[in-house]
Amino acid sequence: MNSLTSMDPERTIEFEFVRATENAALNSVPWLGRGEKELADGAACDAIYGVFDLVDICGEVVIGEGQKDNAPGIFLGDHLGTWRMGAPRFQIALDPIDGTSNIAYGLPNSISVMAASEATADSPHVMRNLPTFYSEKLAYGPDVVRAIGRGMPQILLDDPISQTLVRVAEALGKRVSELVVMTLKRDRHDAFIAAVRKAGAALRLITDGDITAAVSPSLPDGGVDLYYGIGGSPEGILTAAALNALGGEMLLRMKPRDDAERAAAIAAVGEANLARVYRCSDLIWGESCIFCATGISDSTLLPGVKLVGRKAITHSILMRSRSRTVRYIRAIHDLDSKTIHLRSAQADRKL
Repeated sequence: MNSLTSMDPERTIEFEFVRATENAALNSVPWLGRGEKELADGAACDAIYGVFDLVDICGEVVIGEGQKDNAPGIFLGDHLGTWRMGAPRFQIALDPIDGTSNIAYGLPNSISVMAASEATADSPHVMRNLPTFYSEKLAYGPDVVRAIGRGMPQILLDDPISQTLVRVAEALGKRVSELVVMTLKRDRHDAFIAAVRKAGAALRLITDGDITAAVSPSLPDGGVDLYYGIGGSPEGILTAAALNALGGEMLLRMKPRDDAERAAAIAAVGEANLARVYRCSDLIWGESCIFCATGISDSTLLPGVKLVGRKAITHSILMRSRSRTVRYIRAIHDLDSKTIHLRSAQADRKL
């Protein structure tokens, strides 16, 4: 009889991904509110590298923060894992800290987040790499997906927001005035913000961290009904991994910042793909996908790290798209005993 290890390798290593985001959160939380986002990011990366230095997988980073941020990080093309012969291959998307500005300023809404999908000989490429810095995104939850499946007109990215809000309200059995819409507080969203307010819906503005924001409409207790924003393209892939497990949906279109980036994107993917509106299934292929995150500071997705005496309490979420299982993991770490393996030290270190 075949073992689960050989038949379903993601099931046997999924908790190593949680360990990686937990350690990233624990190693970076001392930088919360200290105005040093690069040092916080570097601490998170060091911890993630350290976990996978001890894990037998062949992990290739296909969506990395270094692609977007000019900062210390885990970069596109980097390898995670031991890469021993015969180890399962995974493509990995990650953001060691989604919300680096928030952690620097001591604000809510920062998490450490990873996604992984098994790559096989039949499907060597399972995550789409988007060549633009930013993408335009609209995310909604499973109740809206089901309503569309029952015959409600499709929601389109170019629909007026007033029309979209009416359809979301219909799907959720609410009035438009009862809807909560979340977006990034950016000048580029001023027209969207004004249109939402004119329609009568409530707004929640965030300063950073749009993975949490885009996942929130798909959570039963997320407190958000719709997300819209022009934010990082790598974060869009991580969001898609979560929504594949939760049954939500996201519409995404690349958004070049200038003519030079537009020309480079057209050269990379073609004009039709640049203009295309992608859905989650277009961004991550197949049913194999893990998404996990650990809170650093409090967010609608997860509580942040809590330090109580010589204990640290972490809260993580782990999802698998194949089974649509969602696990919430509360861990208590004894700081007198807890060690984490760091790449920089090539050894275990106490926190």
